[in-house]
Amino acid sequence: MVVAPPKEVGDGITREDAIKSQSYRDAGVDIDAGNALVEAIKPLAKATARTGSTALLGGFGAFFDPKAAGFHDPLLVATTDGVGTKLKVAIESGRHDTVGIDLVAMCVNDLVVQGAEPLFFLDYYATGKLDVAAGKQIIAGIASACRAVNCALIGGETAEMPGMYSDGDYDLAGFAVGAVERDQVVTGATVQEGDIVLGLASSGLHSNGFSLVRRVVAQSGLEYKDAAPFANDKSLGEALLTPTRLYVKSCLAAVRAGGVKALAHITGGGLLENIPRVLPDGLAAELDAASWTLPPVFRWLQQSGGIASAELARTYNCGIGMIAVVAPGDADAIQRRLEQEGETVRRIGRIVPRSGDMAGCTVRGLDERWPD
Repeated sequence: MVVAPPKEVGDGITREDAIKSQSYRDAGVDIDAGNALVEAIKPLAKATARTGSTALLGGFGAFFDPKAAGFHDPLLVATTDGVGTKLKVAIESGRHDTVGIDLVAMCVNDLVVQGAEPLFFLDYYATGKLDVAAGKQIIAGIASACRAVNCALIGGETAEMPGMYSDGDYDLAGFAVGAVERDQVVTGATVQEGDIVLGLASSGLHSNGFSLVRRVVAQSGLEYKDAAPFANDKSLGEALLTPTRLYVKSCLAAVRAGGVKALAHITGGGLLENIPRVLPDGLAAELDAASWTLPPVFRWLQQSGGIASAELARTYNCGIGMIAVVAPGDADAIQRRLEQEGETVRRIGRIVPRSGDMAGCTVRGLDERWPD
């Protein structure tokens, strides 16, 4: 067989030599940077260890022992979520220390509505070019949220993918697993007409609807470094990046005290679409807009963006990040228990019969209290 001589590619380097000299780094993937990030976050992950876990990074898989964690007949509950385009606000603001908290909160708040205690968490961090300093800030936020809810950060994946993301961009996904004893699952099955809806205050926008938020910011001619129109002691970026509130400890305390019939995490779909998810057929929630005050960030967003009140309520939490449905006779005690755990709680509505084409959740006085 005759082999043709290699063709020249310039400066005396043949195409064959050029191919042989290339490395993964030349393709845009820095293995050393990835290893440096793993080493930097090992102490953060280790600090989240809890009974049942070892919180070791670097293996192919992680173990968790539910029996060691004190469960006898547990059902496992799994959730996954991301932070959405709130990440663009973090990237453009150059601030990465809060989105990890959002990532954990969006997952574990979904676990607790079933009465489940978070056990462990894994993250997926993908970027075009790995920035070790930014990555450490992100993982530090994840670890701090895990510690706050007694959830072990037992693993994750860092993916450096040149060409998939623009310079500086990254994406996050989270995966949480929790457990609840089989006879203690919160299902909403016992909810009935006349039950009370308790609203737990949010910390702000949480992590939903940021595509619309960013559109309103752009149309307003604002930059994230500018003073926030609704919070003059903070920049706009800092105010919008206020992390999602973690409801795990307070809601678990209320569930274990008894009397909580249903919980709903108010995420994408807002108040109008999330509350019906935990109600039995034939029932709806009727809320009273006069029972709580619309926080300034939502008022600014509505007025600056020309957002109709109904659209606001089906997109955002509007100041209520979690709801609990309870019997009238239990409402005072459960409200006190939640407040003892640091929540701001309001009675915001009641459960009513649902028939025909009636919506699963309505807000009475919406247009009067939140005029467009």
